[in-house]
Amino acid sequence: MNQETIRVLNVDVYCEYEFHDKPVLILIHGFLASTYSFRAITPELAKHYSIVALDLPGFGQSEKSKSFEYSFKQYREVIVAVMDHFGIGRVHLVGHSMGGQVALSVAKANPERVDKLLLLNSSGYLKRARPWLRYSSYMPFFYRFIYRYFKQKNIDDVMQQVAYRHDIITDEMKDAYTQPMLDINFHKALTRLFRHREGDLLSSELQHITMPALLIWGREDQVVPLKIGERLAEDLPNAELVVLDESGHLVADERPDDVVNHILQFTKSEKTDSTSL
Repeated sequence: MNQETIRVLNVDVYCEYEFHDKPVLILIHGFLASTYSFRAITPELAKHYSIVALDLPGFGQSEKSKSFEYSFKQYREVIVAVMDHFGIGRVHLVGHSMGGQVALSVAKANPERVDKLLLLNSSGYLKRARPWLRYSSYMPFFYRFIYRYFKQKNIDDVMQQVAYRHDIITDEMKDAYTQPMLDINFHKALTRLFRHREGDLLSSELQHITMPALLIWGREDQVVPLKIGERLAEDLPNAELVVLDESGHLVADERPDDVVNHILQFTKSEKTDSTSL
């Protein structure tokens, strides 16, 4: 995979990509994650698709800007700007957790750019941050409170909550998820995210997203419970829900072969034109 940091919308965005004369998948990670969360499925997917995986601004190796507006609106504009940068016309969007909500936002605002949606344990129906948290984000040094909060978290406890299969948890995985949190600028960006992040799309908005959508869920997900997936499948007019047993929120880590196979079957079920321009 090629690696490059590109400048779009006045922010540096880290991307990993590999292009062939094949349909394009854009991979969008979740909250507190990065392109690392797709590492178990990217090599196999790259045999069948052109791939672009990116770190959303504020996360991973992308810029933790002090001026970027960390909202779904801006994140979806980043996705479209990345597509334009690489000359991509239409795509299949793969979104995990919060990345699923970003993918839905892109699909709602730019349906002409999206062929199919692949949502892995997607967040859904979350409301905007409570007023006290938004107002607190304007306080000087509030980011230090956030830093202390995450510093007190035990990474072993966190990983065991997000993964049903504890045997997949390695020291490398724990380091990959904790390392970005050591950067104080990450916590400054997170403060702005609490301030700017809108609530998730409403049922009435989801019902207007008509392109085919595949929802893949871990039955044991404790972060975004299966009932959210079931509700999304009802609200999205053209959605299919697949539930994988013995897996939690990190479904791409816990059941990578099954995730890849379901993506392949779903995207290849009919001819699409998701290609690079």
